Formats: sequence, structure tokens, C-alpha cells
Amino acid sequence: MSKVDDYRQALASQSDWDTFLTAHSGLPGPRGNIELGKAAADVAPADQIRAWLEWTAERAPTNSPEEFLAFCGVLGLGRLALEGDAAALPQLLSSASDQRWRVREGVAMALQRIGDADFDRLLAEIRAWAQGTCLQQRAAAAALCEPRLLSTPGRVAEVLEVLNTITDLMTRHGDRRSEKFRTLRQGMGYCWSVAVAAAPAIGKPAMERWIHHNDTDVRWVMRQNLRKKRLERMDPAWVNRQNAELLRLRAR
Repeated sequence: MSKVDDYRQALASQSDWDTFLTAHSGLPGPRGNIELGKAAADVAPADQIRAWLEWTAERAPTNSPEEFLAFCGVLGLGRLALEGDAAALPQLLSSASDQRWRVREGVAMALQRIGDADFDRLLAEIRAWAQGTCLQQRAAAAALCEPRLLSTPGRVAEVLEVLNTITDLMTRHGDRRSEKFRTLRQGMGYCWSVAVAAAPAIGKPAMERWIHHNDTDVRWVMRQNLRKKRLERMDPAWVNRQNAELLRLRAR
């Protein structure tokens, strides 16, 4: 049995889930207990999931044990969306702008759960998110750029379209110094590499287009992606050529 299975069984014997979850959350600390969060999202009733969402940033600040309850809540919304709960996706969209990074990661993981079951449904939803705020765009890119979801060239092509949309909107963003824009930029600093590595034949030309773009933040995003080991393993000669091109453009 997996750790998630073990936690599902442990939760079944608990009378006070909140106390158990916070005690085993791993917070404060560098890594929350993701396996426990997944187990809680799997088995919690809908009213419990929504109760966890009430642990806002004011009540449960970053790295507090109670933040883990909010994390479990957003993870659970992915399951509720698959079960037909019409309010789940709007609540995920709202949670994508949460000031706590773990909660935002939970949103991406919840979306990936939807993608595991119905990738086309996830993609249709994400296209709207890609036109939204910086943090919504970041959630969209992070949700789609998961290797297990990029199982066919067709899926990768769809994801590249979303990444193109978000990258293009970055070039037109007004406040480049805002924390939200920087969070988006940081996320895009790895997402492109995941998509390109999944289907190099279509991914490399798509990324090269942005390598030649004159926007300094876009070039920063491309440099960060070129540093990822997955691209080095994919085609080291191509990576070297693109890095050389970025240096040439920077020197002009």
C-alpha cells in the first residue's frame, strides 16, 4: 500500500480530523505532508472540504499548521469538480490568487486531478484562466505542465498554445515589479521546459520564437528553462545553440 492509502485508513479511525491533519501536516517546516493532503482530499465529505477553505490567510498564515487545512480544502475541490459540483471550479479560480504559495500549489494539483480523469475538460477550463490575472495564469501553466498529463504530441500542442498565450500577455503587462507578475515569471521559468521535453519536434520551434523576442522578462524566462536538466538530457547541442543566441541578442 502507498502512503496515501495508509493515511486514508488512518483518517477513517479519527474523530477529529483537523487535529490529526495539523499534527501530521509537517508545518511549520520546509515541506508539507502532501500524501496526507491527498488522502484527506480523497475521503473528506464536501462540507468538510468547504470548512477547510474557511482557513483564510488571516486565520492560517503561511507555514502554520492550519494552512495545511486550507491546502487540503483546495485539493478536495478537484475531486468535487469531477463529481459534478458546479461551485468547485469557481472556488479553485478564486483560490489561485491566494497569497500563500502552498495553497496556490494545491490549486494546480487539484486541476491536475481533473486532467488525469478528463484532460479535454481541464484544457477547456484552463484556456479561460490563461486570460486572467498573473496568479491565475501561473496556476494554468503549472497545472498543464505536468509530465504525466503530456502523454501525446496532440496534448503538448494544446499546452504550447496556452503557454504562447500567457507569454504573449507577459510582454504586455504593465507592472513588471509586482509580486504577482514575478510569481508568474518564476513559474514560467520551468513550464516551457516541461512541454518542450515532452514533444521536442513541436516544442523546440515554439520556444525558439520566444528566445528571439526582445522582451527582457521573456528572455529571462527562456534562460531559466534552458538551465533545466530535462532539456539538457533532451538535446544538449540545441540548448547550447539557444544559450548562445540569447547571449548574442543580449550583446546587441
